[in-house]
Amino acid sequence: MDDPKEEKKRKRTIKLGDNSSSGSGDVKPDMKRLKSESLKIKQEEAHVNTGRNLFYAEEEEVEGRDVDKDVELFQSACGDIQRTIADITALKESKSKNAKADIESKKMEGVLQIVMLKKLNRLAHIRCKKVRDGTNEAKMRIDRCHLLVQNLLYEIMHLEKEIMKCLGFKSKDEEIDLVPVEQFYDEAPTEISKPEVTESDGHQQTLARLDWELEQRKQLSNKLKDAQKSKEKIETEIKTKQEHLDTLQPKLNVILQSTKPVQEYLDMPYDAVKEEHMTAQYLPHPLFVLYMQSSAYKDACDKKMKVTLEGNLEAAKSTDFNAPLVLDDDSDSDQDEQEETDKKNSKRRRKTVEVKKSESKSKVLTKHPLSVVIEIVCDDNSILHLRFHYLSYLKIITVVVNVTMATSSSTSCVSASDILSPDLILDALYTGDHGNTSPNHSNQYELNRFGLQDLNVYVTQVGRPYLWAQRMGGLQFLQGDPPNAPQTSVSYHTMQSTILKLRKRVQSRLALVKQLSSLEHNNVPVTSEYIGMFPVKLSSHLKSWQRSTYEEYTESPFTQGKVTQGIGCQSDLFFKTVIERGSGKLEAYVVIAPDYPVEAPVFCIRITWGTVRDSSNDCHIQELEAEVNIHYDELTNEKSCDQLLTNQLQRLIMCFDVYLETESQNIQNEGPSEIAKEKVFSRLCRGKSRSKPYRFNPNTGIFSHR
Repeated sequence: MDDPKEEKKRKRTIKLGDNSSSGSGDVKPDMKRLKSESLKIKQEEAHVNTGRNLFYAEEEEVEGRDVDKDVELFQSACGDIQRTIADITALKESKSKNAKADIESKKMEGVLQIVMLKKLNRLAHIRCKKVRDGTNEAKMRIDRCHLLVQNLLYEIMHLEKEIMKCLGFKSKDEEIDLVPVEQFYDEAPTEISKPEVTESDGHQQTLARLDWELEQRKQLSNKLKDAQKSKEKIETEIKTKQEHLDTLQPKLNVILQSTKPVQEYLDMPYDAVKEEHMTAQYLPHPLFVLYMQSSAYKDACDKKMKVTLEGNLEAAKSTDFNAPLVLDDDSDSDQDEQEETDKKNSKRRRKTVEVKKSESKSKVLTKHPLSVVIEIVCDDNSILHLRFHYLSYLKIITVVVNVTMATSSSTSCVSASDILSPDLILDALYTGDHGNTSPNHSNQYELNRFGLQDLNVYVTQVGRPYLWAQRMGGLQFLQGDPPNAPQTSVSYHTMQSTILKLRKRVQSRLALVKQLSSLEHNNVPVTSEYIGMFPVKLSSHLKSWQRSTYEEYTESPFTQGKVTQGIGCQSDLFFKTVIERGSGKLEAYVVIAPDYPVEAPVFCIRITWGTVRDSSNDCHIQELEAEVNIHYDELTNEKSCDQLLTNQLQRLIMCFDVYLETESQNIQNEGPSEIAKEKVFSRLCRGKSRSKPYRFNPNTGIFSHR
């Protein structure tokens, strides 16, 4: 808003202008009135200027005044006003004659105090205004500095980007892999390297190296052109020679045909091997891996082993064995509906469905037409025949086993009649691998779906699915899942160990048959390398040796302790033997594991001599069993352990002599001695258990305690 005095001045000026305009013409202006008006205007301007000067004077006065003193002055003025109001109130209530005059004087004092308060208020507002102005100026300075800093930071960032761009800049020459500087000066000619200039100037050095690189590339380009010309010439020669070789193929076939008698005479069946390799292309993948790895092992490690292919090649070429089998489960419901409408058609349909089911069931167990035959020849010329088949639908490998014994190895042995049978000879070649169940657990569901029984019912028809056979074919089964893709590495790591185990198994079984044949004739054979481990004279002798069964073993009263410990199972071989000396008789059940002699036979003993004694009522028999069953490692050597059974039996006979002779010494005062003392003992018994000296020292011939 405009100042009221300025507004008043403006109106007066307009009024004077109007009067001057109205007084134009014949009438002259009134000069006196104009002068008086002008004088008033000047006085008002002077008054306004005085007010302005007073305002600026108060601003200057604010700078020289103390704020604390103004506060004290304000408080004192407020107190004076309160006292003045109180005095005026008291004078009004006193109603004295001079009260009116005193009241007026008090009012004047109060007005003066109010004027003082107004002045202090103006001063306070001026101070606030100055503080706000100072704050705004400081904020503006800070904003200007902040903007300046932001501008500087932006410039710095821009400069850093430019610097990084310059540092990251790559020239085209940097993409060229130049030769090292030392090699450049050694190989480049002087007119290109210019060492007197380039060694001190890096730029000139780089230019010189680029010139040398260009020169080298030109030389290489010329060499490339020469090499291409040479290549074209050689290709022409190769083409000419290839045409010549193509014409030789019929001639070579005629020559090979004429050399067949020579191949047969020299036992070099080149054509047969070639045809066999061609046939191997139609093998299923697992059998191909088996054939490839077994052939490689035969060529590298075992020249006696034979690997051949057998089967119908034409059937393998024409039949798709990967086609899935489909069993129409809804056929029965369709058949029932049809019976209600037409009995004749339903009978015909039923026959068709049954034929389809029987065909599907027969295909489940169908073997691939081609098979791999491996013949492992032992040292005594006995042969283990392994025929590997592949069940295309069940996707497993089965093995048909047969053993051909050499003439020198053939023997008649009643107790060992089935040891070399195909069902037992490879039983538990690896721990727990009996070949009765499929390693692919999903096969059981497939057999059930087609109404077939367990696979162990058909092992005589298709062979046994041993786990080692799957590994030889590169197959791996994890937790009953379908087989993984055949892997050559699996077959490679399994082939050698399995072939060695197979040969060792056959040799061990042949050695076991010989031992059992001798034992049936009550003869304990001990080879010359082990004869020194036993005394020269043994009074006890083998009375009988015969085959037993698992049921007889478990039902015998003196084998219950071993049965409780889990010794013996259906897959083991069980024998019963009797040893006698005088009236003393030792009966023992012998448990031979399929993995003999890796796993030693176990003897369960009962002695009848006056009373019946076994490990449950005689601690000495426990010691006798421990001597035979635990310390069997003393009866073998590093070369062979195939004679372990007869060595254990010979030790049993020896320990039975010790048992009877020590017992006879203990009871010799009761009557005439039946058992004569023939062995030399360091002492008859030892310790609280009165243990017997079963350990024989072949160097001294003395029996001692362990």
